[in-house]
Amino acid sequence: MTDDEQKKETSEEQDEAVEETPVEGSDGSTAGPVAEDDESSSQAAGDSPSSTPPAEDASGSESEEVTAEGDAAEGSGAEQSESKEKAEEPEPKAEEKKKDVIPGADLEPIAVEPEERPLSAEEQARLEAEEEERAKREAELVGEAEEEPSAASRAPAKIKGDARYLATGKRKTSIARVTLLPGSGKIEVNKRALEEFFPRPLHQTIARQPLTTTGYEGSVDVRVRVHGGGISGQAGAVRHGIARALTEVDPELRGELKRRGFLTRDARAKERKKAGLKKARKRPQFSKR
Repeated sequence: MTDDEQKKETSEEQDEAVEETPVEGSDGSTAGPVAEDDESSSQAAGDSPSSTPPAEDASGSESEEVTAEGDAAEGSGAEQSESKEKAEEPEPKAEEKKKDVIPGADLEPIAVEPEERPLSAEEQARLEAEEEERAKREAELVGEAEEEPSAASRAPAKIKGDARYLATGKRKTSIARVTLLPGSGKIEVNKRALEEFFPRPLHQTIARQPLTTTGYEGSVDVRVRVHGGGISGQAGAVRHGIARALTEVDPELRGELKRRGFLTRDARAKERKKAGLKKARKRPQFSKR
């Protein structure tokens, strides 16, 4: 074969090879720059939607937002104008008074004084003793002369030289045996002076109350033997025994002594302890767990 024929055959083979090469692959995918051209061409043709919205849609949404804001501003302005009109309108005062004022608030409260419980004879005597003690202390502080206690309206009865009047007084667990005899008002308790046996002025005043009330304080001597109980109970027992002995001296004193409660046996005492309890009524602490 000649060179010309060989050139023609090679050129024909090249042309056939170019015609046989497909633009797209059998699986629809493209390779190399051909794929890029196909994608750009498909996008231009409108096959796949673009991610960016068109300019007309964006402008439309913006206009809608502006109109919505305008409507909201108009609505808020209308609401403000309505609230101002309502605030300017005066409300009736009568309705405010009816709502705010509580019925009966203008009335003055009535002070109700609690009813005082009548004091017993024992409590009255104790109060009197405390008042006498307080007055005595005030007089000692001020330096004034001591006021003489108020004696009975009538003169005390005279006691014979050899007379002896015995009586027994009781208070709580204390027992006092009292002996009255003519004298100058000396009081001995268990062979000791009253001020020594009862250091507190209150107990001294309690023991002297029957003599002070009846006016026999400076005309008789008192001898007492007392045992049991404490200082307060012993003072009450001495007063009870002296009051009973004075009724033996002058029976007419019974009414005055009874009214003041000196003849009444004060039965108040501490309640006994119960088994299983801490004291008379105090119970042990209860533990649930």
